[in-house]
Amino acid sequence: MRIFDPHIHMTSRTTDDYEAMHAAGVRAVVEPAFWLGQPRTSPSSFFDYFDALLGWEPFRAAQYGIAHHCTIALNPKEANDPRCTPVLDQLPRYLVKDNVVAVGEIGYDSMTPAEDTALAAQLQLAADHELPALVHTPHRDKLAGLRRTLDVVRESALPLDRVLLDHLNETTVEEAKDAGCWLGFSVYPDTKMDEERMVAILEAYGPEKVLVNSAADWGKSDPLKTRKVGDAMLKAGFDEEIVDQVLWRNPVAFYGLSGRLVLDLPGAAEAAAATHEGNSILRGAPKSATAGE
Repeated sequence: MRIFDPHIHMTSRTTDDYEAMHAAGVRAVVEPAFWLGQPRTSPSSFFDYFDALLGWEPFRAAQYGIAHHCTIALNPKEANDPRCTPVLDQLPRYLVKDNVVAVGEIGYDSMTPAEDTALAAQLQLAADHELPALVHTPHRDKLAGLRRTLDVVRESALPLDRVLLDHLNETTVEEAKDAGCWLGFSVYPDTKMDEERMVAILEAYGPEKVLVNSAADWGKSDPLKTRKVGDAMLKAGFDEEIVDQVLWRNPVAFYGLSGRLVLDLPGAAEAAAATHEGNSILRGAPKSATAGE
């Protein structure tokens, strides 16, 4: 089973997670820019973070045989903080980078006027840079949030079929599908979707344009949830072709709209010998170098 996790925050995960993900079949990920768990105090904090998503994290992922891309944006939660909004003016210099495959996460958290402004501005940036958009639908009042999101997208220059609406569930999937958008589902241990609910949605609505992600971050989440959904699909009677469509071909198709998706990695020996700006992921000398001491 080959797996592409289209929404996972590897910055907050360990190298053990990378090893476990590769063993489970994960060969590609997209890491959306998001908040850090506490408020940023200036745009400069974003820029260091964006640089890490473009450099260090793809390097770290490659050591474990996983292709890493990212999406760049001012996230909806921090769109409400006037200390952070100047980052909008600097996004164009990041959106031209080869490893950026969408504008995101954008969308709504609390559905404020500030979030309206940031969403509209970043949808325009996506259109200007010919990139798709990863849109975060709110965790509260989800149907109203979806409808408000669709209204703003329809007023933008970005076509609906270049938009991935994420964090969908049973209350929002039908209207999102009818709109012609791509459909994203986050599978969590205790909140959002679970494997059984995901299987039920696939049985009811089919696999077209459906992307399943773990959205794993620093909280209680599971970077292996994509594999667990695949196993649950097989157990429910879906054939391997449909599992591959949902867990691999659909995310490849969506992020491929950017024209920047590169899934070929260097060989294991080459990756192991590489450094990022002179730094490797190793600490201390390898055991083989000190075995005779």
